[in-house]
Amino acid sequence: MDILDEFDINIIKELEKDGRMAYSAIAATLKISNTMVHQRINRMMEQGIITGIKPIINEKKIGYDWGAFTGITLNKDEDSSRIIDELKKIPEVTECYYITGSYTLYIKMIARDHEHMRKLLYEKIDTIQGIAKTDSMIELGCAFKRNISL
Repeated sequence: MDILDEFDINIIKELEKDGRMAYSAIAATLKISNTMVHQRINRMMEQGIITGIKPIINEKKIGYDWGAFTGITLNKDEDSSRIIDELKKIPEVTECYYITGSYTLYIKMIARDHEHMRKLLYEKIDTIQGIAKTDSMIELGCAFKRNISL
């Protein structure tokens, strides 16, 4: 059995257009009841399919003009949980992934300018005990970012 049926997919598509859309507007558009929309969104949230409805911030509009992707090599991979906890304390680190290959972790971080980026790397990230090496690539702009097509 599929996890999502046609109603679920259509509800998600409406929320992707505007996450603030009233359930009644979704119901009217899809020609289903408000109760059905409410129950299905709640179920998808309980199942972890929808993890939240929140604003998407344009970082550049609030002064964060620099972005970087940084591969992190650890002295010991078993220290990853502690190091992730330290990375969570740095607000400019917006994403963190476990990866295979040359690095243990891969992060996305943002900064106001090149000096701010340098300070983040040298004074915050490189000083975390257990990080052996970092390798950064500066982001030149996001071509696109999206959810999986349903």
